Amino acid sequence: MLVFAALTPSSPLLLPSIHKEKGVKLQKTLDAMEELAEELYASHPDVILLLSEHPTTYQDAFSINISNPYTFDMSAFGDLGFDRKLHPDIETIDRLQRNLRNQDQPVTLTTDEALDHGSAVAIGLLTEKLPDVKLIPITYSSLDAKAHFQFGQALKDIVFNADKRIAVIASGDLSHALESKSPAGFHKDGLLFDEKIKELVSQKNTAALISIDSDLVENAQQTAYQQLLILFGLLERVSVKPSILSYEAPFGVGFMVANFVLK
Repeated sequence: MLVFAALTPSSPLLLPSIHKEKGVKLQKTLDAMEELAEELYASHPDVILLLSEHPTTYQDAFSINISNPYTFDMSAFGDLGFDRKLHPDIETIDRLQRNLRNQDQPVTLTTDEALDHGSAVAIGLLTEKLPDVKLIPITYSSLDAKAHFQFGQALKDIVFNADKRIAVIASGDLSHALESKSPAGFHKDGLLFDEKIKELVSQKNTAALISIDSDLVENAQQTAYQQLLILFGLLERVSVKPSILSYEAPFGVGFMVANFVLK
């Protein structure tokens, strides 16, 4: 059964071992992540289904990582001490991939042991009190918006009917093009995209999310849209109350923390 659903940012600057003096500029996000961690802990999940960018990505297929154990490689950011290890829920992964293939969903299995920063941030900040929680990393594809939404719909049957308590976390950042110092430079569509996402998440407006102009998405240089589409597909016709806990962009990248409270 689904017990928790959220959107979190994926910037490594949020990790205490990396942000250092920059952490003070991210306090709203860090406070929101702390609040979300308490909500996750209170939901008593057995498994976290993590929708994120993972090392292996396919153009025309979604992928489920089945490595055991999962580790997290943060060496690119100078953090050699991130030593969390999580294990997969093999039974649920098997049920997921069989069910998805029966629905003709393009899905494959991968075996990347070392996950990247997008996973490390969510796991590092949200699961300190959940050392034994199992993990299922799922990677988006390069397919269109409708395909991602439909993939989320296909996940729904297994997630809601599982005899385990499942939390779903979509990890990614909003626009990387909000100002001249942004990683992708400035583009006027950056702010437009972030404002639109905040609006549609607050409203849980699925139709509008799917139909966002593809040029707006591309120009925003974001890393969260595909994960949100999957999450919205999974939450279709589910009674939830979206709550944006924080949004800030002190370094020219949009960081949003949102909790989809199950009713």
